[in-house]
Amino acid sequence: MLRIFFAIFLMLAASVARADIDIKEVTSPGGINAWVVEEPSIPFIALEIRFRGSASLDLPGKRGATNLMAGLLEEGSGDMTAQEFQTAREALAARFSYRAYDDILSISARFLTENQDAALGLLRQSLIDPTFEQDALDRVRAQVLTGIASDSKDPNEIANMAFNAGAFGAHPYGNSLSGTEETVNGLTRDDMFDAHRNALTRDQLFVSVVGDVSADDVGAMLDALLIELPETGPALPADVAFGLDGGVTVIDYDTPQSVALFGHAGIKRDDEDFFAAYIINQVLGAGGFESRLMEEVREKRGLTYGIRTYLVPKFHAEMVLGSVASANDTIAQAIEVTRNEWARMANEGMTAEELATAKTFLTGEYPLRFDGNSEIATIMVGMQMIGLSPDYVINRNAFIEALTLEDVNRVAAELLQPDALHFVVVGQPEGLETMQ
Repeated sequence: MLRIFFAIFLMLAASVARADIDIKEVTSPGGINAWVVEEPSIPFIALEIRFRGSASLDLPGKRGATNLMAGLLEEGSGDMTAQEFQTAREALAARFSYRAYDDILSISARFLTENQDAALGLLRQSLIDPTFEQDALDRVRAQVLTGIASDSKDPNEIANMAFNAGAFGAHPYGNSLSGTEETVNGLTRDDMFDAHRNALTRDQLFVSVVGDVSADDVGAMLDALLIELPETGPALPADVAFGLDGGVTVIDYDTPQSVALFGHAGIKRDDEDFFAAYIINQVLGAGGFESRLMEEVREKRGLTYGIRTYLVPKFHAEMVLGSVASANDTIAQAIEVTRNEWARMANEGMTAEELATAKTFLTGEYPLRFDGNSEIATIMVGMQMIGLSPDYVINRNAFIEALTLEDVNRVAAELLQPDALHFVVVGQPEGLETMQ
């Protein structure tokens, strides 16, 4: 019955769209900073916890340790087995999620206000006192290895791994955060405790709380939950330059359709021209059927079902990326058209009409992102991690509206580098060969 009520509360929370978000900044007695939005109308709380570093902190020879450790946080802690932990969580109608990414370890929690103390106690146990029992380690390890084996046969993953290896080499970005079959098989319980100690530290902690909670109470709540974590951890990795020159890398794979991942160096998220780049990306390839690449590659020539581009401002490197799939006998043409459109945007810029359309979409869709406690909490913790201030949610659309055609076309000429585009193609493409 609790699960039914919880599902109802989730749907109600998702139905509440809010354009005006009153963000309160809180510092706990123990020094933990958090952003809080009070929403007492629904007895439900969303908690987002992030630690910067994550898989990029894997020790030498231990690639995949943080990813495996994150998968074990709900597989036994304190004096509970994995099954006992799951049973206790379900009895509270709480939802916990633990995920490792290249730079971010993400913990999400959703629970009813009436179960707050018990849910937070269970979450604390998983974060502070994981047991990493051998049977759980072996079970989750097997799941990770299955994923690694599956990725080795997925053309998109093959392209992604080859692109990252070429772009970043020995840097953590240059290889999969899941690790390899060899490294994952070699991981031990001691490695899990090392990864836990390195990844969950208060000096890299970011927190947001949204829901039926008072900002005055959040500080004590967070201290009880997180204060026992190590205060400091290892240094983050250094920044890394994008290492691929323009060209094509072909990876032979027996499939009737080739997939291509392409891109070059990008722009930092805190660059004053980032919003101009955001608009350029929207017009070039992120705007669905309104984008130039969809128009030229799909609509006019029928070379693909879909093509898109995206800005990737990681913490230690930046890229402009894109992806496309096409039949083996047409992928070369799809690449040629893509490079030509990249050059046209760089050399000629966009039109006033394209700019106006992009502004209308980007400013109109932004308030729709704040459509529930969970979504707001996720947005807020992301804002903290990239150094934005709480008033960003108020000013963001104004930043976009203020950009002129001259602004975006200047940035297009600086950002887009058609000759620097590198395409990693997985398949058996006709008329293409590796050219560095």
